[in-house]
Order: sequence, then C-alpha cells, then structure tokens
Amino acid sequence: MSGFNLSEWALGRRSLVVYLMLIAVAAGVLSYFRLGRNEDPAFTIRTMIVHAVWPGATADETMKQLTERLERQLQETPHLDFLRSFTRPGLTTIFVNLKGSANARDVSDTWYHVRKTIGDIRHTLPAGVVGPFFDDDFGDTFGIVYGFTSDGFAQRELRDRVEAIRSQLLAVPDVAKIELLGAQEEVIFVEFSKQELANLGVDRTALIAALRAQNIVMPAGTIQTGTERTSLRVSGSFLSEQDIADINFAAGGRMLRLSDLAMVRRGYADPPQLLFRINGRPAIGLAIAMRDGGDILALGKNVKAAMARITADLPIGIEPSLVADQAVVVGKAVGEFMTSLLQAIAIILVVSFISLGVRPGLIIALAIPLTLAIVFPVMAVLHIDMQRISLGALIIALALLVDDAMTTTDATLIRLALGDSKVEAASYAFRTHGLAMLAGTLVTIAGFIPVGFAASAASEYTFSLFAVVAIALLASWFVAVIFAPLLGVAILVPPTQKGATTPGRVFRLYRRFLISAIRAKWLTLGGTAALFAASVLALPLVPQQFFPSSDRPELLVDLSLPQNASIFASETAAKRLDKMLTGDPDVAHWSTNVGRGAIRFYLPLSVELPNDFFTQAVVVARDMGARERLHGKLERFLADEFPNAISSVSPLGLGPPVGWPLQYRVSGPDVERVRDIALEVARIVGADPAAKSVNFDWMEPDRQVRIRVNQDEARLLGLSSQTISTVLNTVISGTPVTQVRDDIYLVDVVVRATDEQRVSLASLRTLQMPIVGGRTVPLSQFASFEYDQEFPLIWRRDRVPTLTVRAAIADRVLPETVVNRQAAAMAKLKAALPASYRVVVGGTVEESRNSQASVMAVVPVMLLVMFTVLMAQLQSFPRLLMVVSVAPLGLIGVVAALLLSGRPLGFVAILGVLALLGMISKNAVILIGQIEAERSLGKGPWLAAVDASSSRFRPIMLTAISTVLGMIPIAPTVFWGPMAFAIMGGLLVATGLTLVFLPTLYVAWFGGKEQAEASGSSSAA
Repeated sequence: MSGFNLSEWALGRRSLVVYLMLIAVAAGVLSYFRLGRNEDPAFTIRTMIVHAVWPGATADETMKQLTERLERQLQETPHLDFLRSFTRPGLTTIFVNLKGSANARDVSDTWYHVRKTIGDIRHTLPAGVVGPFFDDDFGDTFGIVYGFTSDGFAQRELRDRVEAIRSQLLAVPDVAKIELLGAQEEVIFVEFSKQELANLGVDRTALIAALRAQNIVMPAGTIQTGTERTSLRVSGSFLSEQDIADINFAAGGRMLRLSDLAMVRRGYADPPQLLFRINGRPAIGLAIAMRDGGDILALGKNVKAAMARITADLPIGIEPSLVADQAVVVGKAVGEFMTSLLQAIAIILVVSFISLGVRPGLIIALAIPLTLAIVFPVMAVLHIDMQRISLGALIIALALLVDDAMTTTDATLIRLALGDSKVEAASYAFRTHGLAMLAGTLVTIAGFIPVGFAASAASEYTFSLFAVVAIALLASWFVAVIFAPLLGVAILVPPTQKGATTPGRVFRLYRRFLISAIRAKWLTLGGTAALFAASVLALPLVPQQFFPSSDRPELLVDLSLPQNASIFASETAAKRLDKMLTGDPDVAHWSTNVGRGAIRFYLPLSVELPNDFFTQAVVVARDMGARERLHGKLERFLADEFPNAISSVSPLGLGPPVGWPLQYRVSGPDVERVRDIALEVARIVGADPAAKSVNFDWMEPDRQVRIRVNQDEARLLGLSSQTISTVLNTVISGTPVTQVRDDIYLVDVVVRATDEQRVSLASLRTLQMPIVGGRTVPLSQFASFEYDQEFPLIWRRDRVPTLTVRAAIADRVLPETVVNRQAAAMAKLKAALPASYRVVVGGTVEESRNSQASVMAVVPVMLLVMFTVLMAQLQSFPRLLMVVSVAPLGLIGVVAALLLSGRPLGFVAILGVLALLGMISKNAVILIGQIEAERSLGKGPWLAAVDASSSRFRPIMLTAISTVLGMIPIAPTVFWGPMAFAIMGGLLVATGLTLVFLPTLYVAWFGGKEQAEASGSSSAA
C-alpha cells in the first residue's frame, strides 16, 4: 500500500510516541480508580404511575367516570406503548408505559406532557375526586437498606430516632434520597358510644364542628403603630390529646366534658399502614438511593462510616440491621470480574508467549494494558461505570483486541526473518494490513450495532457492551499501528538465520489438508453447506431464554391472599412465614413487607404496588446451595400453609423486570366473558406438567353490604343520602376532623364509634341517625340491608378489561419451552373466540420477542455498515459475496456449543451471535486481502490461495485460540455463560472453515489450476 504510513510516522517521532504512551498509562490508571462502580447499568424505567381517589364510589363508577376519562386523555401521550390500569372502589391506578425507542430526554418531556394534559382535564372529573397524582420516580433504586428494631421503646420514640438518622445520612456524599419504610402515622382517636350520645342528646355534627373551630389556624389581625408591628394570637390550639379531652360542650342546657362523652386516646393508624418487619420483628426501615453517576462502593463505605458514628450514640434497645447492601454485592462482583479479567489476560499472554516466543509475547503483554489504559478514560468521559455489562464487555473485548497486535507482531517477525531492517519490518504491517485491519475492526464493531441501537429496554440495559467493545477495538487498532511498531523495534531481534524458518508440524498438516480440500473443492463446499443446513435445522433444539436468574443469594417470597383480605390478615400470614424462617440454618436474614412489595433495592426488580392483601419477603440465604434448599422448603411450606393464596418463590432476575415468567393476557369488552375465557386458558396452562401455581391477577368478586334507603321516608325525616353516608363513615371508619401539630408531625384527630359498635354488621340496623329537633331514629326505620358482590379490582389494558393468567414454571424449564408446547391448544382456543376478544402471550416470552424484534430491526443497519466497509476495502462484488458467505458459518459452532453445554440461546447469546458475524468477517477480509497480495506477485488463484492461507494461518489461529481461551473465565457465569459458549464454539468452527472453506471457494470461483510451489512462497508457522 502506497501513501501515508502511520507506523512510519510513529517510528520517526519516537520521543512523542513514548510520551503519548506514558500519558495514556497515567490517564488510564487515574480513570480506573475514578470510574463509578455499580451492580447493573442504568436504564430508564419508561413507566409513570397516575392515580386518583374518589371516596365512596363503587368499582363500576370509578372505572367508568374516573379511569375511563383519564385513560382517554392518556392515550394521546407521545411515545405511548400501552396503558395498564387497575380500578378499585374509589381508587384508580394507571401505568403509562412508553416504547423502548423513547430515549431519556423523550421520557422526561413526555412526563411533563402527561402532567400538563391531565391538569387540563382536571375540571371534568367527578366532584369529590382527590388528585390525580403522578409518580415518575418509579425506577429509583435504593441499593442500601437499614432496618431499626426496638425493645422497650414506643413506635413514636423509634421513629424520632430514625428521622434523626435520616437527616444525618442525607448529608453523606452521593446520597440522593432516603425513604422511610414501615413508619406508622400517629392518630388521636375520639371514640364514642352511639347510644350514649343519643341518650344525652349530643349532636355528633355539632361536636365535630366545635373541634374543628377551636383548633383552626387563622390570622387574628395585626396592630400597626408608629413604632412597631404587633401580631394578635388567639389561644385554643390543641397541643396534646389531653387538650382535646378537656374540651367542654353545651348539651341539653348542661356543660359536658368531651372525656365524659368519649374516650380520647393516642394510637396509630387503624387499619395499619404498610408494615415492615426484620427477622420477624416490627421495624422501621431507611432505604437509601444513590445519585446518578455515583460510586456505590464509595457510597457504601461512607454510609457505613456514618452509621458507625450514629450507632455509637443510639440507646440500648434500638438495634440497626443492614437489610440490603448493594455496595457489598458490587464489590464482590467487581472483584470477581477483575479476577476473571486477570485470568483472561494471563491465558492470552501464555498463548502469545508459547506460540510467538518471549520477545513477541512481551509486545502482546504490553499492548493489552496500553489498550485498556486508553479505554478507561474514554469510559469515564462517556459516563460508563464499572458494572455487570461493561466488565463483561472488557473481557470480550480483551479476547478481540489482541488480534491487531498479533497481526502486526507476526508480520514484523516475518519481515525480520526475510532480512528487512527493524524499521522496515515494523512499518510493513501497516503497509500491507493496516487498512484491512481497520476494515476488520470496523466490521467487528458493526456486529455489535444491534446491541447499541436496538430500541428496547433490554438493549438499553446492554448498551455498554457495544460502547466498551467499540472503544477497545478502535484503541487496539491505534495501539497496533502506533505503539506496537515502536515496541517491536525496541524488543524484537532478527533471527540468526535469514529467510524462512522451518515450517512446524501443525503448519505442514494444515497446508496438506488445505491442498486436499481445494482439490476436492465441490466436496468441501457441499460438506460445509450440509453442516450449515444441519445447524439451522438443529437450532429449534437449543433452549430459548430471555435473561437468566441472578446469582445473588436472595429469594423473593410473594404471598397474595384473596383480594378482599385485610392488612391484618396479611400481617398474620407474615408472622406465620416469619416463624417458619426463624432458626433455619440456611437463612442469613430476611425482611418482610406487608401490604406492599419490597422497595426497588435492585434495579431489575419487578416492584409490586401497595395492596392490603399482598406480602413480599426478601430472604437472604447463606450461599447459593442454601438458596436452592430454601427454595424447595419455602414452596412446600406455602403450598401446605396457604392453599388458598397465590404464592411464589423466585430468585432475583437479570435484565428488565417482567414479573411472573409465564403469562397470558385475556382481554375483551365483557368482564364475565373474559373470566370464562381466562378459565379455559388456565386449564390449558395447568395441563402442562412444567406449569406451577396457576393464578389470575384478578378473578373473584367480594361481598358488600348495600344499604337501600327509602328516599321518600328519609326526606320526610329531613335526611339525605349525603347525611347518611357521612354519619356511617364517621361511625364505622372514622372521620379526620382536625390535626394536632406535634413537633414536626401532624397528628390526625379521628372521630369514630367504639370498636364493638364499628365492627358489627348487626349494629348497623340500630344505628341512630340524628334528625331535626335533636331527636334520632334507627337506620332500619327507613333503610333495608342486603348483600351484593363486586370485583375488588379490575385490570385494564388500553381501556379494555384484561385478565392475566399467570404461572410459575418448574426448575430447569424455560418459559419459551412451555409456551411452544401450548401453542397448538392456544391457537385452537383463539380461533373459537369472538373478534373482540383476544388471548396474547405476555411475561418473559413477550418481552423476549419484543427485545429480539428490536434487535432484528437494527440488523439491516448492521449489514449495511458491514457491506459498506467490506466493499470499500475489497472493491469487488465476488470478493464481498465470499466474505458474506463465510460469516454465517459460525452458526454451526454456536448450535453445537450450546447443545453440548446445555446453555440457552438467550438475549445476550443472540448478541454474541451477531457479534460473531463481525469477528468472522474480519478474518475473512484480511485473508482475501492477503490472497490478492499474493496474486499481485504473479501467482495464480490456486497457489495464491494456498500461500495466503498458509501465511495467515498462525495469526488467525492464534487470535481465535486466544479469544476462545480468554472466554473461559466468564463461561461458568450465569449471565455471560451462554454468550461465551456461543462465541467460543462459533469462532472456533468458523475460523477453521475460514482457513479451509474460503480459499476453496476462492479457487472454485476464480478458477485456476494447481501449481507447483515456488521456493520460499510460504511462511513458517
């Protein structure tokens, strides 16, 4: 190649190049220690929650008048993927889910649009609606969670301490926010007897009005004089429950103290708010979230130091417990990956030293840290942390980045052996292979384009794989053409004997085999095509998977009671679970969330919203073996102890959260018909032996008491439905009438009936309703009572009632396998459905298909970039077609490796297969370039193909072996294992085929007869 030679330029400016090397090393070391550490890469949770409350409304009224109005407006949201909502009597919650193609800026703008448009229709909502409210912090991760239990301290005393600790921890660097878990709000109850009030002639309405009027905060005026300004303050504000108890009321011409009419006491919210328990004890939790771009290891260290100081001042009886510590998990993960990285480096260096010798191997040994030293600063500039994906990408890139350095070093050795000077030999590689190496590097990077630019949450999760590999490969090319020649001049020495060295045994065997393959070219080409066809046919035998489970020791235990269950029932169930876990040798510790799911302590966690009937425990096993034992014990316990509940036990997942692994959505306009279809779907799912715990996200209605008021008689008595509902709500549930301003807290004052009168349905009939003249009448005089049913909640998707059939699956069985087995039965069921009813696969399978579809959508761009680079380098359609024909051959090795290892073809493995296209194409384009170089010396196609393949045999095989062996450290890992096996098998087979199939195809295409070997036409191994 004539023209500018970058290696010659570097060799002519050695001092500058050495200076740049030193700067690169210094920047790399500094950046390595400053890079953020995290468990998983950040990805945008494209979900906003919109919820509103309409007290007193039925489920049907709430759905038609509130949910429907909000959803109609929300359907105009830009980038909307789908709406999902659940409606309970008086409460609507809507999930606004955006498409994966919406970037972070789009998401932020869209949430502003949602707030604005919902605000525009607020005046059209029914009277009495509270809200709507918005939550777009759904994706915040609280990686560090502390729990505080107390012995001998009241709940209020414990909360005061925890609030003080929260204030101190907010000052710790990198802390973004802290949420309290399980804190119960204080309430002052004013509990009265209905009969006693009636006997004394006390009007409840007047009593409530007096309480409100005395405690109100209102300005009393300001006196302005010529010299000063004086504010007037009126006394009477409640400072404690005793102030409330001491209030006097006029009733029947007498003054009565409130404590004589009712019992005044301070307690906690009834029913309780969301509860938090640690190791079976009630607790208050502090969940700590890190700021964006922070270092979780530094945060963990700082929080630990702050907690050590705080704990020293805590009174005996208040005990802090570390419930979740992402810093420890990340520290262990980074340590393990760094060990794997060092092992991969050691393996590659051993291969280099053995195959190339000590001095050439030393160049490879220096090229690796030089390349990494360039990679780390670029990662820091692009805000790519050290996390699961980027660390794995470094190991994958490490196996690839030695390719260019090996090519340069091997070419230099060959030229030195032929008698060239050091400078000529060192610059020869760029002159002959420089652009081919660059083209190969760009083609390899192009293979990762679907990873970086597919429009899905899964691709966003794995984006740093593309970024790090691209940075590393480009850096490796610059190191190979700028730094490696300089190192070669300094380290390599010419062999003592000029000319070609003696060919090795492996090289001679390969050359003889290649000549035989070319002689039987049609058999070689046909056999290769047959192998490829067999691999395509065997592909369905490879298990399919989205993302695997995490290798963390946690287990999530979900327990859903019937949907009309109270939080008291959920608390009782949680205590039974606590009892089972207490003393189990496999359990390190556990925490339980009653009435809600665990806070997002782990980014891919599928967060459950608050519901009284739901309990979720996070059980931390002592090790992975203990986790497996616990899994079985917990499943048996839940099946035996809670046969009527929906329960599941699962490890933490990797990748975007999807919930239950097996899901089918049944949707249609009529709720009853949807239920019937869902039962049929459940029957099909339950017939599969791998499906477990088949359940529904809603199904059974619950009972209600309907009070039918004789409106004519009520009006004769001067009563209205509003008055009756207000009295009932005050008596049964209690009505907040005012607040006591206690330090930093606002304590509600709730007026209600005594316990025995509130919880008895029979007492409703004798409930005394106040009428004009100070008299009362029983409710049964103008109302009748009957039982009715309504659904406790209804899920909808895109404004259509949708019932989801869900199931867990047996161990070592993948959701895709179960769905494929049920496909025929489901197709038969769908064919019989009316047009307005649908059954759609959801869960893991749907997310996997969507993610794979988003990747496949970018494959044309990948191919366009590859073909453009290849055409620019080869400038020949036949040669381009040859390279393209070789690239898919890696599938032969991929299928074989995955079948033999039993690893599934998941999302990450598919990315590895696409990346293989680039790796194989790189070898092919360099080999084609070498064949053309041999032909330019006057050789025919036959001899040029044989000699070129022989000269490229060592660097291509060394690169392939280095890549395969370099993958060994991550092959056993849960996340990277399938990709590692896919690349190892695919590259090994494709490399062998590239060195045999490609030259055979070249000779078959361009013709040419077998020629005798010219002296010195081949290179030694």
